[in-house]
Amino acid sequence: MKILVTGSNGQLGNELRILAPAYPDAEFIFTDVAELDITKEPDVEALVRIEQPAFIINCAAYTAVDKAEQEDNLAFLINATAVGNLARMASKYNSVLIHISTDYVFDGKGHKPYMEDDPTNPVSLYAKSKHAGEQQVQSYANKALIIRTSWLYSEFGNNFIKTIMKYGKERGQLNVVFDQTGTPTYARDLAKTILDIIQQKPVFIGVEVFNFSNEGVASWFDFAKTIIEFSGINCKINPIETKDYPLPAVRPFYSVFNKTKIKHRFQIEIPYWRDSVKDCIDRMH
Repeated sequence: MKILVTGSNGQLGNELRILAPAYPDAEFIFTDVAELDITKEPDVEALVRIEQPAFIINCAAYTAVDKAEQEDNLAFLINATAVGNLARMASKYNSVLIHISTDYVFDGKGHKPYMEDDPTNPVSLYAKSKHAGEQQVQSYANKALIIRTSWLYSEFGNNFIKTIMKYGKERGQLNVVFDQTGTPTYARDLAKTILDIIQQKPVFIGVEVFNFSNEGVASWFDFAKTIIEFSGINCKINPIETKDYPLPAVRPFYSVFNKTKIKHRFQIEIPYWRDSVKDCIDRMH
């Protein structure tokens, strides 16, 4: 069984690389932009036609949330146009597309955990580009999973854990917003879930949406406090309001997921967010 992974130099792609040897009956084809530019449909078709992967896991994404306010063309090219290319080629060559989306497709004005079929309302340009990517999958893929996730971190790339650890060591105190709540998600836990789903060889018809994050609820302030605690850094974390830390892109104030659907369908257990943060930080040391 061949599994094509795009964007494999990112957080999720790197975690899939690490876990791949534990799935010996799968042959992985790891690509990043140097090996496969997914914004070019002929390139996507050439590779998919030759390799005929059973699954395509799209980990490629434009993730610079604030820069997307200026670079909207680039964000839409990678997060929407390229996704359409993958969806069409997956359909043409009978692959199942697994596409990673985001909590940002919701406006964050809710107050109970979001279900997969709750109405979307993306606010920032990044959010709109990711939402457009979902629409491309819905339009062009015959068999696909859209997995929405939130607050992704790992020992790879740039993420909140690395930022807090870096500045925590450099400064005596940090201000972090306490009025945005969601759930931190360890990319390794998401990668394992994706591979476990593939292992089950479920029958996919049409496009299905699933929510995945770690268990529990946190604010960015809680997340930062936990990072400092587990990394043993001496730094005070001060809670502030979003209005006191203005950024170009609007963030959802509330983006907690209901994950009943993915847990029941695939019989998976999801770790608690603090346990996974500790696991990640332990691996970094």
